[in-house]
Amino acid sequence: MRYLTVVGVLAIAACAADSSPASTTTAAGATTTTTGAAGVVFPPAPDVPAGQPDDELLHAIDDLLDGVFTTEWDVSRVDAVVAAGDPRPAWLIADLLRFYQTGSATETLTSAFVELTGAELDPGEVEFVWATNNLIAWDLPAWDGYPEAKRKVFAGLEPVWEPFFDEDVRIDWRLVTWGGVAADGRPLDDNGPCNCIPALDHPVTTDDSEGDWYEDDRIVFGLVVGEEAIALPKHQMEVHEMLNLTLGGRELGVPYCTLCGSAQAYLVDDVAGVDRVVLRTSGLLSRSNKLMYDLTTGSAIDTFTGEALSGPLARDGVVLEQVSVVASTWGDWKTAHPGTAILAEDSGIGRTYADDPLGGRDDNGPIFPVGDVDPRLPVQERVVGVVTADGTPIAFPVMATRAALADGEIEYQGLTVRMDDSIRIYDPDGNELTSHESYWFAWSQFHERSLLWSPVGG
Repeated sequence: MRYLTVVGVLAIAACAADSSPASTTTAAGATTTTTGAAGVVFPPAPDVPAGQPDDELLHAIDDLLDGVFTTEWDVSRVDAVVAAGDPRPAWLIADLLRFYQTGSATETLTSAFVELTGAELDPGEVEFVWATNNLIAWDLPAWDGYPEAKRKVFAGLEPVWEPFFDEDVRIDWRLVTWGGVAADGRPLDDNGPCNCIPALDHPVTTDDSEGDWYEDDRIVFGLVVGEEAIALPKHQMEVHEMLNLTLGGRELGVPYCTLCGSAQAYLVDDVAGVDRVVLRTSGLLSRSNKLMYDLTTGSAIDTFTGEALSGPLARDGVVLEQVSVVASTWGDWKTAHPGTAILAEDSGIGRTYADDPLGGRDDNGPIFPVGDVDPRLPVQERVVGVVTADGTPIAFPVMATRAALADGEIEYQGLTVRMDDSIRIYDPDGNELTSHESYWFAWSQFHERSLLWSPVGG
């Protein structure tokens, strides 16, 4: 994978976008009881002036960005931004901290953030993660010109991101940060080397009789379309994070966000007049969830919901149709689906895969900003999530659900939960609801009003 070349960067790398415009009026009034992923208590939000910044501040912001990422850049120009006393440019300072993670520029930007917001950096915290977590938890407004300022920072580094900043996008740019890697811009079926997280297109598969290279107790992500089933070994998905494949006569894109523990599958053929949407990893994140995009139209797409956020697909109101993805062991999956396909050991591209490509990267919680989190479950507890026909999101904690299913079916909110090849959820008419696993922090931040099943009281 390639790291974009910028001045003074020490990159955290990963594998990303919400849909409400930034407010420009008042702060959200966060309290000292707001907590984050590691139990962090956030300070109160700073006061935000009404109206837009005056011309003097806007000029100071433009001046700060002049020459950014060149050796001539003068970070001390942030002093004029701070002098205005308006905390809203703290969003831009957090963006710059993402790219400047060492040296005097980091110290200057961090001091500017502290002066504008009153937040204090604890020893050992990564500056841009700390800064952005506070801003998200406060729901601090930006100003109308923030997306354009952010475009100057981001699109100058990666041209693929430029169309994401078109007018009428449904991206809350406050929540978007860089994942540490370049966008995957290779054409469909080019599985050669790249300086990115490499999507795998139409990989070579075998049937289950040739899958003995993969141990029965190891995890796969399972899909069924029509009469065909396929198992995607987790360690291969951790390397590619995106598959484009044919199954059951349909074309699918299968993103796996390692940061939020979510493998999903979308039907991508015949979408809004496009013969085939080609899903790729953009290199951007939103609250630790990867932002994918369509190579064909340049449209940004919310990985978690399938909603197009920019470009032609957004203008057509596209929301990609999902197919259930279950997490299972290879042994259980092939028993439930005799003759299932599985990716070839080398995926047909001659690659050798480490057993644990991530090497415990996420063991201590999210490494990218997520802001405040829903406290009903631990941040990285796994849940299976569904959205009912009336739009109600519901989450079922995996461990508790599996334990309860040992005693029979679960009935909750008119739904039936059964253990088939894995956890499957059915509506009152017996139709399966599309589901997938993820970490709780990811499910709850994209479905803020989610119901949560509990073995105590249902």
